[in-house]
Amino acid sequence: MDALSAFDRYEAIRHRLPAATFPTHSRQMAHLDEAADHFDGLVLDAFGVLNVGRTAIPGAIARMTALRARGKALCVLTNAASYTKAGVLAKYRRLGFDFSAEEVVTSRDVAARRLERIVPGAVWAALADPDDDFHDLPVTVIDAISRPDAMDAADAFLFLSTQRYTAALHDRVLSSLARNPRPVVVANPDLTAPFEGGLSEEPGLFAHDMIDQLGSEVHWFGKPFADAYGDVLARMGLPAHRLAMVGDTLHTDVLGGRAAGMGTVLITGHGLFRGHDVAPLIASSGIRPDIIAPTT
Repeated sequence: MDALSAFDRYEAIRHRLPAATFPTHSRQMAHLDEAADHFDGLVLDAFGVLNVGRTAIPGAIARMTALRARGKALCVLTNAASYTKAGVLAKYRRLGFDFSAEEVVTSRDVAARRLERIVPGAVWAALADPDDDFHDLPVTVIDAISRPDAMDAADAFLFLSTQRYTAALHDRVLSSLARNPRPVVVANPDLTAPFEGGLSEEPGLFAHDMIDQLGSEVHWFGKPFADAYGDVLARMGLPAHRLAMVGDTLHTDVLGGRAAGMGTVLITGHGLFRGHDVAPLIASSGIRPDIIAPTT
């Protein structure tokens, strides 16, 4: 998947995403230090804003230090549901960032707090990384990839990662859901994410296909959906209009931030739209950020 096909797919499933209003024009700024003049705090996407794959974006570490020195509140809001909170913090430290546990909200944690409410007492069939032991999840979880029998036996599905996900596995999941429709919780609504070698395919891409083909009952946790932003607002203790969501996508970061009442900053130089002119994409989608900056 490339950036333009990802954009087209986001537009095709737009009716399933939150509604929001947008400014009539975007201000052009050089980087986040300029954007921060207008806000008390910044909510940061990770991929395309802090890092690309396993590499920190040049200048991003120093920028976080400078923003803290100015008294700006920071919070990372990430759809990377493969990692526990401890795993996410360790990843950022390997990259050179020093975020505290209070400064990170993961879509995995957002989903975990709501699983029992969706299907009380359920056994969950997880689509996850091979090393995930689910110790941080407050429900009963079975690895549905290493134990295929779990697909039909479980009460619901929990989609965390596509690391082991294949077209054949997707067909097996569809067949299981066709035989016995059950809820699917998606803790990473992204269609794609930027890595050093290109764009990945993320859980949201396949979950929307479940809806298209089967009309599956899907529960979304993470950007652009409201629960993730609600958890951020509760964590930061600032009014939404004094915060800016900073990200590299229109349909997750900008749309979700605006739906939550936040300002928005689109970073164009490192993530989904690297090398593309975003103006026609903004015009055709109507999703307009408050601020556009080439880099963090």
